[in-house]
Amino acid sequence: MLLEIEDLHVHYKSYWYVQKVLNGVWLRMSEGERVGIIGETGSGKTTLLKSVLKILPQNSLIPRGTIKYKDVDILKSGEATLASIRRKEIGMIFQDPMAALNPVFKVKDQLHDVIKYKLLSEGHNPSKEEIRGHALRALDDVKLPDHDRVLESYPFQLSGGMRQRVMIAMALISAGKLLLADEPTTNIDVTIQDQILRLIDRLVKERGLSAILVSHALGMVRQMTDRSYVLYAGDVMEEASTDELFNHPMHPYTSLLISSAPKISTRDIGEGIRGKLPDYRSPPQGCRFAPRCPYAMEKCYTVKPKRTIVNSAHIVACHLYE
Repeated sequence: MLLEIEDLHVHYKSYWYVQKVLNGVWLRMSEGERVGIIGETGSGKTTLLKSVLKILPQNSLIPRGTIKYKDVDILKSGEATLASIRRKEIGMIFQDPMAALNPVFKVKDQLHDVIKYKLLSEGHNPSKEEIRGHALRALDDVKLPDHDRVLESYPFQLSGGMRQRVMIAMALISAGKLLLADEPTTNIDVTIQDQILRLIDRLVKERGLSAILVSHALGMVRQMTDRSYVLYAGDVMEEASTDELFNHPMHPYTSLLISSAPKISTRDIGEGIRGKLPDYRSPPQGCRFAPRCPYAMEKCYTVKPKRTIVNSAHIVACHLYE
């Protein structure tokens, strides 16, 4: 098993209250597998990915749970081990390149630093010429033209699509085994969103990487992943092979989420899902989706549903299947 997450709880503390975001999340993936995570905005998808690299903000708290990457317990590892994993094993494409890229440094400075520390962690002390050569190849890989102009630019001088390609290039330098893609088409012009997703898909396949894709583009998740998880308000509602999940959704939330996606073949916009995500300061005791669920029973409001194995390719957390 390449990555195994079990019973992960993540809270965010403030002066007045605690937000209980992740509520016992599980996830597993094998080497070479591509996994999708879908769910509404605010469901905890970004928190989950940041937990894998242990780069959560300082006000975060993990009261319990485990994250194992290969044989390494991420949550109990020291900074030296984590730094090695971040430089050589796992790369992450962040949701907003303007927030992830430092605005006061040129692209070449940020890209060169990533390359330098990756090579140093492998026991090689590179020259400036070697670093520049690696940087040019990285820009080639993500189909960025005019290398000199890109390297000498500050992030704000590039378009949204170019900034995202720089982020992909930086992530792939570190992603020796696993690539985490957190909404990689957010804030990008709709005309190039498909290009970015296809670029990621091609590079992952060419390099034989494992990948976790978080996206609102359900069609691309269906096309690019082998297995998918449905996350709602910090709870995993359903896990299945991607084809099985989209063809035979079992959890009421999954069915509503898929049916809410816009479709070219109909004029019906769809009603969406009634209600809104719960307040993480005082989330429901039972199933967090119960207040919005059309099939909710009395115990849904008081008892958290357990994982039910429907078949070898399908797991659902819902009282309807217990």
